[in-house]
Amino acid sequence: MPALNLTNAEFGLLTGIIFTLIYTISGIFVGSLADRFNRSRIIGCGVIIWSFFTALSGLAKNFVQLAIPRFFIGVGESSITPSTMSVLADRFGKQRLGFAAGFYYMGVPVGVGVALLIAGFLGPVIGWRGSFYLLGGIGVALGLLMLFVKDHPRTKLPQKTETNERSFKEVLTLLFEVLGKSKSLGLTILAGTLYHFVLGAAAFDIRWAVVDKGFEADFYLQINSLVFLVFGVAGSVFGGAMSDWALKKYDLPRTWFLLILTFVLMPLAFTRYADPTSVIFWIGIVSSAFSTGCFYGPVFSAIQEVVPANIRGSVVAFNLLCINLVGYSLGSYTAGLSIDYLLDMGVSQPYTHVLVGSVVIYLLTGPICYYLAGKHYDADKKALEIQFSKET
Repeated sequence: MPALNLTNAEFGLLTGIIFTLIYTISGIFVGSLADRFNRSRIIGCGVIIWSFFTALSGLAKNFVQLAIPRFFIGVGESSITPSTMSVLADRFGKQRLGFAAGFYYMGVPVGVGVALLIAGFLGPVIGWRGSFYLLGGIGVALGLLMLFVKDHPRTKLPQKTETNERSFKEVLTLLFEVLGKSKSLGLTILAGTLYHFVLGAAAFDIRWAVVDKGFEADFYLQINSLVFLVFGVAGSVFGGAMSDWALKKYDLPRTWFLLILTFVLMPLAFTRYADPTSVIFWIGIVSSAFSTGCFYGPVFSAIQEVVPANIRGSVVAFNLLCINLVGYSLGSYTAGLSIDYLLDMGVSQPYTHVLVGSVVIYLLTGPICYYLAGKHYDADKKALEIQFSKET
């Protein structure tokens, strides 16, 4: 945001820890509420808070004034995924949960695409402040509508633990008990955290395109918005539906599906650093959007399937804490510091060096976690089912 004269490190803070710190911490609390109370109203209130402070961001005149609304945006947004994934797990069976989660997470590429579309096409007309006002106003209206949506009935709850009987402390105790007993769950969350380290670094994607590749910012925003709307959405549907198919036909753990997908798609991501006038460059851009969409459906389905029904919201919230506070925040801030350092050293194409480095770190660690998570999945799931069936 040139108008505010932000450094790369400050930009990394805004897209990282300033948002994710409160987002992830409040998410644990909201996740426990989602395990006990009306989830539709929790989502509606969250969207209203999120959108109000998004609009308020348009008034910012410096780093601090932009950071404060970002902090509260995290409070609102933390209510969405734990509550929604809990509803989806109740609404859809194991064989269709991947598609349902992937369909829900189409919101990521659609949201990114629409935001880039507004920034690229309307930004020059209404300005970046007007973009915040417009998006915030739309969100408040949708949040108000969500308050009137009926919550779906909960299923498969242990008889001794009605949804609103556990205290927040008891929910946290149960959460860490489940984490301690499931290697598969812990490794799946770790893999997602490592993946979000890459996504955190990718917060500098627009600056990379402008500084290292010579694009006009508005042009790249316009092109990238269309790429995310088409290929990001396609990836979300593909990842969720194909992980369902692989599970049903071959009994393939969803994390092993992601392992295969990583080996197929991630090498293509390196082609985005080629000459931007070549076809190979655009293959990399498309591949990045597609692979980002593929990730969420399988991962969140795997997490929902392995844990007891009465703690799904809390486990999803803990996963969000790890992937966002540790993965995304660390990735974006580390990338910002590294880019500033390389700029001071006079290194050419500093954004490219940092973005490629983040992908290499993930490829050396993420696939190992996916493999081990799949290896322990069946045993961990059965052990938890036996333990919690004794509590009914």
